[in-house]
Amino acid sequence: MADQSAYSDSAVMPTYGRANLSFVRGQGSWLYTADDKAYLDCATGIAVNIFGHNDPRLTAALHQQADKLWHTSNLYRIPEQERLATRLAGHAKLEHVFFCNSGAEANEAAVKMARRFKNRTSGEGCYKILCAGGSFHGRTLAMLAATDKPLFRDGFGPMPLGFEHVPFGNLNSLRDALSDDVAAIMVEPVQGEGGANAAPDGYMQGIRAAADEYGCLLIADEVQSGMGRTGHLFAYQAADIQPDLVVLAKGLGGGFPVGAVIARRDIGEAMGPGSHGSTFGGNPLAMAVANAVLDGLEEDGFLVAVRERIASLDGYLTQLQHAWPEKIIELRGAGLLRGLRLGDDIAVGEATRALRDRHLLCVPAADNVLRLLPPLTINEDDLAIAQSALEHFFSEVAAT
Repeated sequence: MADQSAYSDSAVMPTYGRANLSFVRGQGSWLYTADDKAYLDCATGIAVNIFGHNDPRLTAALHQQADKLWHTSNLYRIPEQERLATRLAGHAKLEHVFFCNSGAEANEAAVKMARRFKNRTSGEGCYKILCAGGSFHGRTLAMLAATDKPLFRDGFGPMPLGFEHVPFGNLNSLRDALSDDVAAIMVEPVQGEGGANAAPDGYMQGIRAAADEYGCLLIADEVQSGMGRTGHLFAYQAADIQPDLVVLAKGLGGGFPVGAVIARRDIGEAMGPGSHGSTFGGNPLAMAVANAVLDGLEEDGFLVAVRERIASLDGYLTQLQHAWPEKIIELRGAGLLRGLRLGDDIAVGEATRALRDRHLLCVPAADNVLRLLPPLTINEDDLAIAQSALEHFFSEVAAT
């Protein structure tokens, strides 16, 4: 259970099960409390702080822009927005980009784009979005319908129509659900909230082939898996496929709120003036930081170094599972989005709290999975500290 005292005396609405813990500063992979206690951050604001905390490049970009201009709205051209759009479109091998503020907004925009395009090309009856079991696409009303977790929908009905779920990783079920009324298939290459589930080998390629065969679009939700987290700029690139729309947020701003949809040219052209919008989306502050994030990811050797860190983490996690196979039932995920599926005798909430007491911050996920989302810049010493904290935790659990 959450520590209710964390917000019982606060005017903040209790929509989160907050830990009774707060931080006043961060540096690299570490967060610090007011009394200077250090916590190793393997949660990174849920896959957001990809360069850790207080990265000098991002700080400088934000300060420089803040001294010049904060906001004008999208009634005018924003040069840094156009620059970032060109760069992201080039990396995704697509042409148009829409900017917003969060992953839920970006996913909702991608659904609108898919429906608008298919309405124009296939008629009004082509509107359905196929989503995967275990998916998480956000908490707006439409994205609650797209997300496969009934608990999130409790009390918020009726849900918007036009969303259907098929088992994640099962191409036969996907094909059985395809029909002329399907506008798009929306899928996370690596599920985060759903339990750190990586797409099985051949799955993304199979989705692309099925979408081509039935004439529907493929939306890659890279909100959590994108921006280098798997050792590729976008996780789908490991499957060597081309989505029609790519959704980004979280790591795109490195801690500053920003979301984006990258789309095929003809899809973008179907969205004329007034078809969608965002007051704050793509504002100068967000664009300055996101361009600085992309600068860092594009540095020579950066993603190579990330893949080396991924290999080290893989080795550590494999050692842990071999040592406690009854406590760590399965290793999941990909890259630096990893999950440990815990044995039934260990509740993931209790594990998260116990590790927090050891000053290691992790994130729970569905299916009793403990999620690790370290910064892409985490060093070997800090990875070893994380491993040591996990080893002590599982040693204590095994001894009880």
